[in-house]
Amino acid sequence: MKVTIFGAGNVGATTAHLLVQDELSELVLVDIIDGFAGGKALDLQQYAALSLYDINITGTTDGSECKNSDIVVITSGLPRKPNMTREDLLLKNAEIIKSVCAQVKEYAPNAIVIIATNPLDPMVNLASSILGFEKYKVMGMAGVLDSARMCSFLAEELDISVKDISAMVIGGHGDDMVPLKRYASIAGIPAIDLLEEKTLDDIIERTRNGGAEIVGLLKTGSAYYTPAFSLFTMIKSIFKNEKRLLPCSVWCNGDYGIDNLYVGVPAIIGKNGVEQVKTLELSAEELKSLQDSAKRIENNLQVLRENGYM
Repeated sequence: MKVTIFGAGNVGATTAHLLVQDELSELVLVDIIDGFAGGKALDLQQYAALSLYDINITGTTDGSECKNSDIVVITSGLPRKPNMTREDLLLKNAEIIKSVCAQVKEYAPNAIVIIATNPLDPMVNLASSILGFEKYKVMGMAGVLDSARMCSFLAEELDISVKDISAMVIGGHGDDMVPLKRYASIAGIPAIDLLEEKTLDDIIERTRNGGAEIVGLLKTGSAYYTPAFSLFTMIKSIFKNEKRLLPCSVWCNGDYGIDNLYVGVPAIIGKNGVEQVKTLELSAEELKSLQDSAKRIENNLQVLRENGYM
């Protein structure tokens, strides 16, 4: 299994660190900054030696090194800064995605591609249009991260082990994401039975603003530990064919009343990529929130079209 990660910053390098420990045979880090990916690759190679992991790690500025990759992960892009929305990054990161995807299309035409660049859902839709790959081979990482944040907040509020908590967040990776209140549970017990509704609503709002909260604290960066582990979770489900049911930005073709659009919904992720989209029973309010989120993604795509990216 060969994995290439475009972008050797915090998210990309931390994802690489996790992959080194998990029976991967070949890993490539690509970054436009000369020596940046090379230095991290060398450090990781030495870490692998100390940890007794056999893996070949390459760091380069040359995108052609992704040749014949089984999985390509794209983390390249400008990060959010305080008071900046994910949409503020739209055109700047669209240019980066366009460049990276052209290289992936040329050198790794059989790869499964996972996008982590913000604004996430518009970038997945853009990447798919450039790559021209089968829709099930392109996906975006978002819901895994957002669901993890919700689980963390629930565990904090209840003072209970996160091992017993389950949550599902769908929709676009933005302020209009849709944390599903009815599907949050603790050892099978609905969270709504253990928390006052206002408390649960506060947790949902904190989940929506989870990324901004971290950006505000860091001042000069954004989250990377949880995004990296979210990517690792998706990658592992592919190369070990775990068939995990994960909320990801995937192609919807009539699912939830959404047509021809990548948006965050639950999907089974396995060796072929997105193997099946799962349709949950949503309330009228939840369904409307999901479809409104999809409309916001479409609005961003219209901006991309008007600027010649799609």
